[in-house]
Amino acid sequence: MNWKKTLTAGVAVASAAVALTACGSSDSGKSNGNGKLAEKQVLNWNEASELSTMDPSKIMDTIGGDMLNNTMEGLYRLGKDSKVEPGIAEKTTVSKDNLTYTFTLRKNAKWSNGDPVTAKDFVYSWQRTVDPKTAASYSYLFSGIKNADDIVAGKKAPSTLGIKAVGKYKLVVSLEKQLPYFKLLMGFCVFAPQNQKAVEQYGSKYGTAAKYMVYDGPFKMTGWTGTNLKWKLVKNDNYWDKKNVKLSEINFSVNKSTTTSYNLYQSKKLDETILSPEQSKQLSNNGDYSVLKQARTSYLDFNQTQKKFQNKNIRRAISCAIDRKQLAEKVLGAGTIPCEGPVSKGLAKRDGKDFVEAAKTSEGAEFNKTKAQKYLKQGLKELGESNLSFTLLGDDTDNSKKITEFLQSQIEENLPGTKVSVQNIPFKTRVTRSQKGQFDVVVSSWGADFSDPISYLDLYTTGNAYNFGSWKNAEYDKWINKSKTTDAGNAEARWNDMVKASKIINEDQGISPLFQLNQPQLIRSNVKGLIQNTAGAVNNWKNVYITK
Repeated sequence: MNWKKTLTAGVAVASAAVALTACGSSDSGKSNGNGKLAEKQVLNWNEASELSTMDPSKIMDTIGGDMLNNTMEGLYRLGKDSKVEPGIAEKTTVSKDNLTYTFTLRKNAKWSNGDPVTAKDFVYSWQRTVDPKTAASYSYLFSGIKNADDIVAGKKAPSTLGIKAVGKYKLVVSLEKQLPYFKLLMGFCVFAPQNQKAVEQYGSKYGTAAKYMVYDGPFKMTGWTGTNLKWKLVKNDNYWDKKNVKLSEINFSVNKSTTTSYNLYQSKKLDETILSPEQSKQLSNNGDYSVLKQARTSYLDFNQTQKKFQNKNIRRAISCAIDRKQLAEKVLGAGTIPCEGPVSKGLAKRDGKDFVEAAKTSEGAEFNKTKAQKYLKQGLKELGESNLSFTLLGDDTDNSKKITEFLQSQIEENLPGTKVSVQNIPFKTRVTRSQKGQFDVVVSSWGADFSDPISYLDLYTTGNAYNFGSWKNAEYDKWINKSKTTDAGNAEARWNDMVKASKIINEDQGISPLFQLNQPQLIRSNVKGLIQNTAGAVNNWKNVYITK
């Protein structure tokens, strides 16, 4: 969910919603409330990075999250403003203690191969994801479901997970503790069903190309080979709500240069493109212009298996050397704001106070050259070194190159004697290297999977698969654990636990927060019904239609 969402500069993105709900007849040429439908209901969409996987158990990034959230459907869908809407579940009952959820599934839901979608498909999918053999990075999201933690740790069998099928169309989920965000999780693609027959048929190829998948959502994918930069989503005629799906197909093309994608937009070969800061300034008065506000933070991950980055003063020196305001306003623009901590601004409030404000610290995100040089001197002395050098890893998109070049300049200028080499590589490769710890410092980002601070804070606990820098802090782990166990049912205590944890990672520089991206874009005014949310999947194309 960067999808948003991997926690890297290409993942689980999130955005502000501007939506028009499709209504009326789907017949071409007839009025649909906002104009007559175009004869061809085809959308041409731009992507900035390649697609890595279509396996719901192994998804890590925003683009993959978008594709899965439009081709797969779980118990719920997330509509405008992340509002939970019916998906495969047509009825939900919850026990008085909020620990047992019973879902009644619709009987007319089918897979794209014609198989019925049943409760067993959910049981199989969830058990597959938490199975340590699958090595699912998102398995930690199942924490709180009965036995999930023990299964992920290899202490219990996947079959003991708190989910069971009662007949074909009733699903019962048992929790160990209250999860305030449980229903939002159910709208995330990791919790979608999977067709066991397809998984076993395709084996290791499952999810690696469009043809090695079956789909139960509004669309199905064609044309993706696993490495190519073009593919399609086409209307799924087996989808239970196909009458409300207007688009016949969506064509995707990857363009890492915003110059290229804008030229394609001008020539009407694309209906959407993201913009560079320079393009944004020039096109802000264009009627198709909008800014995609995102619950996504970008930050520096330090490889803390290396001695130099285990040193807090070295991490602090690098952090204090960066002018985040200049990075946000001058390099990125379009309302992008400096980060003050790991959690995005506007994601969550309590008693009218934003989480970011409640968790703000004096250390962690300030620009101070004097402090930076002081910390560097102290850190080098502690290490017994005379200078600092490292490689900064980033994506190979236009925007990512500008970010890494700016960071290189800032660090070398404000920390005299420090040498920073920059390496920009394809997103998929960078994610792999991040997972394997093959980096010194990497520009990472994370888009919230749901509207709760824990969606960020969970990442940095000891052993989390997304804790690429391997930062460890027992006190941090303690507060996160309390928020998810003893304080899970107490909103105030849980909030305070998360605030304390956020302050700890800031003051210790477990990561170095950089910015919260707002993405300028052009989307043609005749594209109606698009939903873009701040957390979870960015784009919901189910109800999109094209007018004349």
